[in-house]
Amino acid sequence: MAERLPVLVLNQISASGLSRLPADTYHVAREVAEPVAILVRSADMHGMAIPASVRAIARAGAGTNNIPVAAMSARGVPVFNAPGANANAVKELVLAGMLMAARNIAPALRFVSSLDTAVADLDKIVEDGKKAFAGHELQGQTLGIVGLGRVGCLVADAALKLGMDVLGYDPEITVDAAWSLPAQLRRAASVDEVLRSAQFVTLHVPLVEATRHLVNDGNIGHMRHGAVLLNFSRDGIVSNAAVLHALAADRISAYVCDFPSAALHGQPRVLALPHLGASTREAEDNSAVRVVDQLREYLEHGQIAHAVNFPSVHMARESAYRVAVAHANVPHMLGQISSTLAQAGLNIHNMVNKSRGEMAYTLVDVDSAVSTQVLQALAGIAGVRVVHDLPAPR
Repeated sequence: MAERLPVLVLNQISASGLSRLPADTYHVAREVAEPVAILVRSADMHGMAIPASVRAIARAGAGTNNIPVAAMSARGVPVFNAPGANANAVKELVLAGMLMAARNIAPALRFVSSLDTAVADLDKIVEDGKKAFAGHELQGQTLGIVGLGRVGCLVADAALKLGMDVLGYDPEITVDAAWSLPAQLRRAASVDEVLRSAQFVTLHVPLVEATRHLVNDGNIGHMRHGAVLLNFSRDGIVSNAAVLHALAADRISAYVCDFPSAALHGQPRVLALPHLGASTREAEDNSAVRVVDQLREYLEHGQIAHAVNFPSVHMARESAYRVAVAHANVPHMLGQISSTLAQAGLNIHNMVNKSRGEMAYTLVDVDSAVSTQVLQALAGIAGVRVVHDLPAPR
């Protein structure tokens, strides 16, 4: 019986996902020696000594800020994620956040929890007190969305169905996302236009250097008086200092986010949730199933889908013998790979090569088994980061 492949799990991963790793092929545990892969959710891996045996990392969620992606790219290790798997969960939480702010639900709950229910005139106290929490409806209001990926599209569609006017902005929208946008959505030309035009503004962009403090002291003042800002994307997208200044100046009426912080703690008009965006049973199942399937396809067949640092590569098998090569995106690499295989007397049935930025990836199906010497020769080519032999699973 072949030795099982060890997979290290750093967080609680949905059983629906783990069950897709056959027990006769994979050994999945919180502690394993020389893992070939790591499954992770929110654990911070930046200070972790990642074993040299690791061939792939799979994040059961969308964001990969907790993973040293650049270092893994240098080692030829793909980092998989599950974009969109938790999109519905985030969408529903955004809607809840808008309703909480519009109807002053948080302060109303605090008022009720403070009541002395033993007093004789409780009903009168409630009737008098509720006047302080009068809110407004979402219907007819304008929602501004910055970031029109899967979550942004779902939020736009739901808001339109609630009778809201929706304005969206995304300078890097994909073709697929553009096709998914509701026809009634109006396109904005800039972040500033969204901030100026909407009573509610929700952010759905990744945290990269260009989006850090996307909402800041320089533009939060453009928001309409009494507007609500929502951030269920990443903490660093919004400057906490800018939020405090805008609240103090009554520029915005509330900030609703999924990221508690010391700077904002205790602010009555800040509604901070404990990172609940993807915390539903359905989202956790969806994310785990997706990344485990991606991980298996890579480990067993070299296929790549939804890796944040590798190109997407799919090639139907034409042979039981397959080699995967991760390498720098430089000239003459395919010729060197082909020559090395030809010099070993290996006939190439099929080959595919894709690149993404500085990273490139090549899959080759050959007619017979690839020896250790040939694998070493491929690994010795300048610019090659890693080589994997991928015989067809038995």
